[in-house]
Amino acid sequence: MTKNLDKEGLSSIVDNYQLFYVDLWGVVHNGISLHNEAIKTLKEITKKNKDYILLTNAPRPNSAVKSFLEKLGMEKEIRDHVFTSGEAALNYIKKNLSNNFFFHVGPPRDFDLFKDFEKLKLQKIEKADYILCTGLFDDYDKDLNYYKDLFEKDLKKKMICTNPDLIVDRGNKRELCAGSVAMVFEKMGGEVIYFGKPYPEVYNQSINYKDKKILSIGDNLNTDIKGANLLNFDSLIISNGIHKNEIKEKGIEKISKSYEAICNYIQSDLKW
Repeated sequence: MTKNLDKEGLSSIVDNYQLFYVDLWGVVHNGISLHNEAIKTLKEITKKNKDYILLTNAPRPNSAVKSFLEKLGMEKEIRDHVFTSGEAALNYIKKNLSNNFFFHVGPPRDFDLFKDFEKLKLQKIEKADYILCTGLFDDYDKDLNYYKDLFEKDLKKKMICTNPDLIVDRGNKRELCAGSVAMVFEKMGGEVIYFGKPYPEVYNQSINYKDKKILSIGDNLNTDIKGANLLNFDSLIISNGIHKNEIKEKGIEKISKSYEAICNYIQSDLKW
């Protein structure tokens, strides 16, 4: 049974945990502005001498996301807790693919992820050693059929996906993410190496969590909650996020079961 924390707040369970994984988009901000109650909660966690990681499936290095959060008005003390799926992917590429040519699938704004090895970026997919997917092309940000045609003759190449999210809500607008493109590639028979929640590598790189009691907080059952389930962490789903309409219509018990995910707690918005 998923316990509702709307009345009691996170403060009612904070003493049960030493470490908190907190999702950014959908929990701490909506892509346009910060959620003030969430910011207050992070400060209270710090006052309790607890640690937290702002773990995000953003296809960019930590530094780029910190800059974005600074523009939203987030204080440095909080920004310093950021760890991204892009950073995890970057570490892997530097270690394993530093001399390999790649074809980039994604918007130009994601360029900072590979600026250290931009000379290895090719314009033609057929000449590349692997595919680096950070999102969708600006001109084809709603047309997944375009990617079927693009990948058809290059399915033997591996794809590195830096954001397993399928969708995200930017304010009130829903957008497709890199995970949707990677799913197309996989369904066609291609192999994808994912970096980000729910896959363990991003957690492993972010902090040493061994022997700590952990709560993972997020709004996405496929990534935030399943990641917690896979690593045996407790989980808190924020219901005013990606699954807002589904949860409102059917309730968290039915929805979490349909996604094969287990939520220990639910809260409308992250509040202390």
